[in-house]
Amino acid sequence: MMTSAARPGTASTVSVAMTGSGGSGVMTAGNMLLEAAALAGCYGLMSRTSGPQIRGGEAAALIRLANEPIEGHDDRFDLLISVDWLNLERFAAEIPLGAESIAIGDPGQGEPPTAMLAGTRRLALPMKELAKKVPGGRANMIALGYVASLIGLPDDAVGEAVRRTLGAQDDRLPASLAGVEAGRRAAAGVACPHKLALGRGRGAGRWLITGNEAAGYGALKGGVRFVAAYPITPATEMLEWMSPALSGVGGMLVQAEDELASINMAIGASYGGTPSLTATSGPGFALMTESLGLAVAAEIPIVVVDVMRSGPSTGIPTKSEQSDLNIALYGLHGDAPHVVVAPNSVADCLTTTQWAVHLAEAMQVPVVVLSDQSMGQTRMVIDPPPDRELDGARAVAVAGGQGYQRYALTPSGVSPMAIPGTPGLMYTADGLEHSERGTPSSQARDHLAQLDKRKRKLDAVDFGAHWAEIDGEGEIAVLTWGSCTGPVREAIARARADGIAVRLVSLRLLSPAHPDRLAVALHGVKRVLVVEQTHSGQFYRYLRAEHALDAELRAIHLPGPLPMRPGDIHRQIVEWSRP
Repeated sequence: MMTSAARPGTASTVSVAMTGSGGSGVMTAGNMLLEAAALAGCYGLMSRTSGPQIRGGEAAALIRLANEPIEGHDDRFDLLISVDWLNLERFAAEIPLGAESIAIGDPGQGEPPTAMLAGTRRLALPMKELAKKVPGGRANMIALGYVASLIGLPDDAVGEAVRRTLGAQDDRLPASLAGVEAGRRAAAGVACPHKLALGRGRGAGRWLITGNEAAGYGALKGGVRFVAAYPITPATEMLEWMSPALSGVGGMLVQAEDELASINMAIGASYGGTPSLTATSGPGFALMTESLGLAVAAEIPIVVVDVMRSGPSTGIPTKSEQSDLNIALYGLHGDAPHVVVAPNSVADCLTTTQWAVHLAEAMQVPVVVLSDQSMGQTRMVIDPPPDRELDGARAVAVAGGQGYQRYALTPSGVSPMAIPGTPGLMYTADGLEHSERGTPSSQARDHLAQLDKRKRKLDAVDFGAHWAEIDGEGEIAVLTWGSCTGPVREAIARARADGIAVRLVSLRLLSPAHPDRLAVALHGVKRVLVVEQTHSGQFYRYLRAEHALDAELRAIHLPGPLPMRPGDIHRQIVEWSRP
């Protein structure tokens, strides 16, 4: 639990799961609950989970609300409310409940999963029956009003969230508000120990945003003005957000016929001088690797955002995993130096994607951004990230010179890139090895010179302080990356409250590896706990391969779809801190 003080009878954090079959509206109700909490001055997040069906099937909105910033789910859910019990048992592992949890369900909507609900306090709420008493009423609005009342959200905040979601002119608004009120009346007199300690003020200036939206915004801030992509779960929302946003700044998004077309369109636009991006997930990224090698060889900047999901193959499209790490690091054929970065929170999706665009443009290399379903599709109330101006612009050749050498062997490895059509600056750009002029060459000396040049770009650049997040001191460190950083931060906060000194190191720059920097970050550390969401320990193996860590290592590597829980990490820290 959070360590902040709360008023008597209230909690600093409350976790709610809203479940139902497809079409029951639990996602809509969950989003409204999150927005109402934000309007009441709270922080919070909502992730979603669903079955593999294209339409219908079971669904759950997983919400956590707090009076301090949070980045992940807690160890247990305090309230579970099910519009119907259909297939709820499929979420048993994803919705852990405890002795203090309250399970709320409609007694007329199927049999509850008794094993999953064992030990919980149960409340009956006839949502369908109550909804029928409201003209045009829906059970999800009954559920929203009931839960909001139990946890202490104010009426005006909930009403405003409903109005913002539906719009003042929506015909469903009166029935929805009436349904919320009916749910509130049903909750009158029901004792609930999980009252939320409301935040101060009304949350003015905070953002309600997903990681996919934040990444899209970061790309625009970095200068991206062309996107080509093929829809794929869980990256599609990034593309949907960017399409109108690009139009607003004079850019363009094109939906290609497949991933092969999208990566090559983006490379073509970048070759023409426009910073470009594509977004995909594991299956699409696998198709793009040959063209990423083309971008390496031709030194064309491009950003690829891989919103990872469980694999291999099509895997579990709606669940999160960090198992694209290996293909992102090593999946290009030949010696193909490129950059791999990873945001470590929903808010950081903005800054790290912006940083990726600047790195790509300044170094003329492909940059892969490894997000995942957990960050990409989680909607979170956050304080706006710092507005950072990052250095990094493409070196562009100017007309008037003689004997233009596109791939000149410069000390930095970066050579000015001509925009097509510039007088006197014609050159060949393709995937063949070439001389400094760009003429295809099979000579060993040209191959070696260009290999060295491309590698030199990554060796010479200063990646700055953003390469990792480092916090705290102590002889124990937790080393992690990506979406695992949130639960690690919370676990470390609990350990520090126990009097254990723990250091956090969360890598954002994964390739090229910087073993010297990591050695400095871990100076004085005797034990390192490596935390990641893969089955085979890809991050652990990467660390062993690329870094000489002078410390005892222990690994927590669990595959998706289950998220990392702060309690599991905290227990490992406590166990390892004992003499």
